[in-house]
Amino acid sequence: MDFKEILYSVTDGVATLTLNRPEVSNGFNIPICEEILQAISAAAEDENVQILLINANGKVFSVGGDLVEMQRAVDDDDVQSLVRIAELVNEISFSLKRLPKPVVMSTDGAVAGAAANMAVAADFCIASDKTRFIQAFVNVGLAPDAGGLFLLTRAIGITRATQLAMTGEALTADKALEYGVAYKVCESEKLEKMTGRLITRLKRGSINSYKAIKEMVWQSSFAGWQDYAKLELDLQKSLAFTNDFKEGVRAYTEKRRPKFTGK
Repeated sequence: MDFKEILYSVTDGVATLTLNRPEVSNGFNIPICEEILQAISAAAEDENVQILLINANGKVFSVGGDLVEMQRAVDDDDVQSLVRIAELVNEISFSLKRLPKPVVMSTDGAVAGAAANMAVAADFCIASDKTRFIQAFVNVGLAPDAGGLFLLTRAIGITRATQLAMTGEALTADKALEYGVAYKVCESEKLEKMTGRLITRLKRGSINSYKAIKEMVWQSSFAGWQDYAKLELDLQKSLAFTNDFKEGVRAYTEKRRPKFTGK
């Protein structure tokens, strides 16, 4: 399988998916989203894969949406490409939850926007002490995508999820551990070792048990995802056409505080 935006390999029962766009802080555009979905599908179909591990190259795990691409879309009035990315990131989180195998995410640095919500979609998140989970959407006039509020309200409660979404405040690794978003937290230089320990432990278990557990979790808490996904996309479409969104992207590019008008 030939990937350009990610790295994908299978070793000793572990499929490793590595975000590989460090030059843009692993921002999500259409090609990387499509490749991530292909890799998840490959892991699902490969009988040799017991566990999916997701990590990233570079100092930033991911800024979420590729802000360079957002600026281009704003300048070219190409809202449809942004809508397509919103569709794809929701599909990614959905696919992680439906994958009948454990999903482990290993994070270092900022985990923002859609990436923060994919971390919640994972079954385990091992975070370095440098990790910050950021619901950055409100800063550019958007609302959470990638199933964000559907996942967050179930993971940390409605009030906490609402507050994080409305303020865009960073959730530190220690606070994420307290809230249950992170499974373990360690020093950055120990991240690979701690992730390896968890994978070794999971490999001792039965893939049949994991498959059953994930199906039970889905049916008990996530079976209404499709209806939510439609609402999320409809609202993101409407927000992408607003002046506030355009102002938010331009302000970020110009490194200034946005001046939202509610239009």
